[in-house]
Amino acid sequence: MKIWEKGIAVDKKIEQFTVGHDRELDLYLAPFDVQASRAQANMLAAVGLLSEAENQQLQQGLDELAAEIAAGNFVIGEDFEDVHSKIEFYLTEKFGDAGKKIHTARSRNDQVLTAIQLFIKDYTERVAAKIITLAEVLLKKAEVHQADILPGYTHFQAAMPSSFGLWFSAYAEHLLLDLSLFEAAHTVADQNPLGSGAGFGSSFPIDREMTTREMGFGNVAVSAVGAQMLRGKTEKTLAFAIAGAAGTLGKLAYDLVMYNSQDLGFVTLPKEFTTGSSIMPHKKNPDVFELVRGHANRLQALPNDIILATSNLPSGYHRDFQLLKELLFGPMMQFVDLLDILLFALPEIKIKSGIIDQAKYDPIFSVENINQLIIAGVPFRDAYQQVGRAVEDGSYVPHREFQTTHLGSIHNPGLAEIAGKIQRWKSQSALLANAAVGE
Repeated sequence: MKIWEKGIAVDKKIEQFTVGHDRELDLYLAPFDVQASRAQANMLAAVGLLSEAENQQLQQGLDELAAEIAAGNFVIGEDFEDVHSKIEFYLTEKFGDAGKKIHTARSRNDQVLTAIQLFIKDYTERVAAKIITLAEVLLKKAEVHQADILPGYTHFQAAMPSSFGLWFSAYAEHLLLDLSLFEAAHTVADQNPLGSGAGFGSSFPIDREMTTREMGFGNVAVSAVGAQMLRGKTEKTLAFAIAGAAGTLGKLAYDLVMYNSQDLGFVTLPKEFTTGSSIMPHKKNPDVFELVRGHANRLQALPNDIILATSNLPSGYHRDFQLLKELLFGPMMQFVDLLDILLFALPEIKIKSGIIDQAKYDPIFSVENINQLIIAGVPFRDAYQQVGRAVEDGSYVPHREFQTTHLGSIHNPGLAEIAGKIQRWKSQSALLANAAVGE
């Protein structure tokens, strides 16, 4: 069954090609198509295009479908082109003319678009809750380990003393920057396109403000043409958000892979978190974080995939947009998996003590030697050259008292300020207004 069917048979090969993977991918959209159909039916009844009795029938049928979807029993069989035709068929089979009327003043264009807008809006809220929780996990680790010194590296060379407080809190703060991208995606998704029809509006006296309120959208996509132009823009904005956060997660994972190596040995992973070798019995491989890194790298290509699929299209609907579901929905779920595994694994990471005591890290105190000369009145440039010569001729003696006498920002890495940023996000952002943060 197709909601555009006119009694003209479509070649089976053409149908198979054009349907693609919609039957599987539309399961993600099913609860949101039901949500939008509820609002559509209520609005049609309010403006006199449905009787109250017909609306009650439709709401009953939509309740039944929602329960079936929630229980995981909803299936889109080969007799149906997509989720939208399956839902309309169910309502028509059960209630006759009432089911046939639900599509009044609605096109499949705005029907699909509304479901996608609701899906992505809901997704950004759920993901934001996980990101803010991960930031809190990192900040808690920073608080516990703010006095644990580790060597900071640049160019893969030991550079200056740092701390796990600085390292953990840096990623917490950057996840908040990533939230800004999800907030942008949420803003774009929070526009109600229902009522824009095929991109040219409707001559019926529909109430778009009503459907906006019922579906929980913050805004009406006013222009019918502009509403249709959301297709591709919403997906692209979300793709950039996922890619940005994936970059942060990939860098975090790469750090942990290095820090877990024997050469650095900064952290220890629980044995249950590692895998072994088929030939080398001593191996404890950090596969979890290597896979996070690999998946994160792939996710950073997502915006390019979306751009290539849509960049040469004019306004209006084009079937090319169908490909966006294949390009986006899988990576969306993969990103959630990355957040979930990091939320599970990060609290269990153990920090090794005494890292900085190794003689190979003596040179990283050279800047503190310079600082001590400056305090004694030596100009910076002279102090820099003096310590540099000592390093080269072997007379350099590190000022290791730094560890206990002059910790400065290393032992006070702005944790209170970052905690304040997290609280502001939780209390002020529309992105997190409906999110179950911390669960």
